Amino acid sequence: MTTQLSAEYHWQLLPASMVSNPAPEIWICSLKAPVAEIAGNKWLKLQSALQQRQPGQGILSFGGAFSNHLAALAAAGHHYNFPTIGIVRTDHLDQQNPTLKRCQAFGMQLKALNRDSYRQHQQTEFLNSLKISYPHYLIVPEGGSDQAGAWGVRTLPLQQTPAGAADLLCCATASGGTLAGIIHQHPTIRCLGLAVVKDSSLPQRVNACLPSDEIFNNWSIAQARSGYGKLSADLTAFCCQLKREYNISTEPVYTGKALHLLIELITKGALANVKRVAFFHTGGLQGLHGLHYRQQLTAEQYQLLAAESAMI
Repeated sequence: MTTQLSAEYHWQLLPASMVSNPAPEIWICSLKAPVAEIAGNKWLKLQSALQQRQPGQGILSFGGAFSNHLAALAAAGHHYNFPTIGIVRTDHLDQQNPTLKRCQAFGMQLKALNRDSYRQHQQTEFLNSLKISYPHYLIVPEGGSDQAGAWGVRTLPLQQTPAGAADLLCCATASGGTLAGIIHQHPTIRCLGLAVVKDSSLPQRVNACLPSDEIFNNWSIAQARSGYGKLSADLTAFCCQLKREYNISTEPVYTGKALHLLIELITKGALANVKRVAFFHTGGLQGLHGLHYRQQLTAEQYQLLAAESAMI
């Protein structure tokens, strides 16, 4: 069993010039994990699995070819010395893919599963077959998003900003676990998931990560205009502006897209009664390498966004 270690939290106020006036304060909360290669919400959502894992037991999980979750799990296995297996949604394992190379460098076994077969990865029959094939592995869902993963997010001290209590808590959401943890921890505070995927089942996925014997009416989801992994010129320019002018590191798939959406909502007056926002920076900067590899970022954009900064 792995001993839980405390993370460090850092806050930065988004400059008022980024939003129209009058506007609420936007405080960005980032997390520095004890294991440097595990960023943001992945550290929180892995806590339960790290605690549940028995001596000699490995962890098996699922993700796409550029998965932040698999990269974090591989780093955890390397740091805490336990075996890991990643079931990758792909027809074949690209040996030049920077995320998969990173996973393999940390000792993770990678197994390709085509998209049709991958759709079964949450089904009981498929999971039972994996348990038979890998009896010495704890199976964790894609993204680490289930009630156990959401439990880890409950340690996130998101409400109390350096300027006082926030009246709106926000984060990027794709698989629902991080948002569910924030909702559960702060049931009387308004929570907003900024969806970076177009997935009509996302509200159901969030609910599945919440206790079934409790009712939570404090949350909603706002939808970004583009689907998962879809980059636009203005979104990339927004991330570059944050980095160049304010030294805030984001990427345009998760955190950058969510923060961009939050500012859009404020500009449109959708959050008129909000005074102070706490926005959780979920990490994901390792994904910049994959965006550059797929030529979705120019060399100049990549070098700027991937440069070190005070914010994760």
